[in-house]
Amino acid sequence: MKNVIAIIVLAFGLCLSAKADVWKWTDAYGETRYVDTMTPIYTWLDDNDKVHYSDHPEHENAVAVVLVWHSKGKLSDTQRSADEDSESSSSASQRSDIDPNESEEDRIEREKAEAYYCKRATEIYDSYVNAPRLYKTGADGEKVFLTDEEAEATLSETKAKVSELCG
Repeated sequence: MKNVIAIIVLAFGLCLSAKADVWKWTDAYGETRYVDTMTPIYTWLDDNDKVHYSDHPEHENAVAVVLVWHSKGKLSDTQRSADEDSESSSSASQRSDIDPNESEEDRIEREKAEAYYCKRATEIYDSYVNAPRLYKTGADGEKVFLTDEEAEATLSETKAKVSELCG
């Protein structure tokens, strides 16, 4: 009888893990990373500018990363999505309204900033699209769910911001 219960529990656990949520976050270098757990992730730079990650704040400069819900499914399903994100962020540097007298250092910094803001706006938009329901926080700290019209307007505004930032 104990074996039957153990098998049922194991099978149930496998079914749950097959349809897990995938979360994404951006590391110190602007790279998108994916995880299939809500376990806190801490990151910090050491004295040699090497990035470290841990599930415990093992260093005095460790900061928690922000996990953004990405999708249902498996981590392996995110590879195609990650490839598409990197292609879309590279187009931000091909704008024609850039100052021709811009120094190489300024250009690099501007392109890093543009890529970051494009990626961040895209992450926010994706989280809105994939959210079961959108809400805002009221003055008393309570969730106030948006009407369908408000949610649609928010999605439209956010999509326009992505278009603006990603070119």
